[in-house]
Amino acid sequence: MVEKIVIIDAGPSGVLLALYLLQRSDRYQIDLYDRLGDPRALEFSNARTYPITLTERGMSAIAPIEGLETAVRAISLETNGTVFHQQNGKTRVTSRKKSLLTLDRTNLVITLLQQLTTKYDHRINLHFSHVCTDVNFADQSVTFQPKAQTSESTDATLTVNYDRLIGADGARSVVRSQFLNTEMFEIEQKYIPNVYKSLGLPDADQSSAPYLEPGKVHSWRTHDGIVVLLLYQADGSMSGAIYFPRHNTQVVNLKTPEAVLQFFHQHFPKVGQLMSRSEAEVFMNRAVSSALTIRCNRYHYGDRVLILGDAAHATSPSLGQGCNAALEDVAIFDHLLDEFAEGWASAIVQFTIRRKADAHALVELSDNSFPSSSKLFIEFVIRARLAKMLHQFFPNRFSPSLFELITESSMPYSEILDRYKGWIAKVKKSN
Repeated sequence: MVEKIVIIDAGPSGVLLALYLLQRSDRYQIDLYDRLGDPRALEFSNARTYPITLTERGMSAIAPIEGLETAVRAISLETNGTVFHQQNGKTRVTSRKKSLLTLDRTNLVITLLQQLTTKYDHRINLHFSHVCTDVNFADQSVTFQPKAQTSESTDATLTVNYDRLIGADGARSVVRSQFLNTEMFEIEQKYIPNVYKSLGLPDADQSSAPYLEPGKVHSWRTHDGIVVLLLYQADGSMSGAIYFPRHNTQVVNLKTPEAVLQFFHQHFPKVGQLMSRSEAEVFMNRAVSSALTIRCNRYHYGDRVLILGDAAHATSPSLGQGCNAALEDVAIFDHLLDEFAEGWASAIVQFTIRRKADAHALVELSDNSFPSSSKLFIEFVIRARLAKMLHQFFPNRFSPSLFELITESSMPYSEILDRYKGWIAKVKKSN
């Protein structure tokens, strides 16, 4: 018997889940909807995109799909450490035991979609430019508003039925919003104190530019809490973001390319030297983005609806774990379907039970691992160095550093939080 599964949002976790399910059984027919256009057909500069890092968690989730890890590595760069650029011009380098993969989010989605359509074209229906406007749990239906293709087009709503519904539609999930109409559903959502603007340096590999070591994440930080992160991409460019406190309007008030260049030359000289006037103009016109953190008391409704990824547990980007945690969700749910012999009723309920503590812990870790005060940040650096040294000589007595556990292991987030609850409480109080 064919089971129709509707997945909302063709982001990394939504497409990966489609791959897992279609690999599991011929019984599944999947319809995948996304509010944006097909990234394979869009001009890349117009697609939704930003740099991401894949850690041990994300790569472990990708590995079971034959050929996928190889395809992802082909569009990625290995990153084996971080360079902290200090305001006095000196640098401090930290290394990693296990390399991260850095890549562009849109390229990851395109690669996942290529795998999906190549392997399962006859059992997957892709619907781009369809905005989800309503979900009716009682009728097991979802309503979409297709976007107009031309100015003369007349859009009509589209309502489809489902046997199972997966909401992978991000922090502002329409599927999750319907949970508010169900009994005993609780949600906590907060804007993080920092906002950000994406940053791209397409000519970062020019020989005349300041040297920034490949294979590293490059980080700059000012005393008033402004942080710049840049990662190399496979094409030699660099991309990243500038994060700043919501109340700090210095970046927001940069209204001309000349003002942008002056700002970066003053506060982040190497970045300023890499930035062209055209990129300064692009940066000036980019919107300021805010991030939500989400904590829910459950991720399912009945035995037919499930939310995962940012829809279930959106988190601060400070640790780079949003995409990794979302991909890990998919792998965990797949294991549950194995455990309960394809029994969705049990697997969906157990996903909430087994994932909630880790999801809540990830929000806590992302919010409170990095202190905002310069004094406490120095303590953070000293602690990390000491933990690394002690663990190297006494691995059975001393835990790896907080950041190493998060990015270089698959240890449950709740266990990491338990090990470092004293530090997290200290940072939380300070912030």
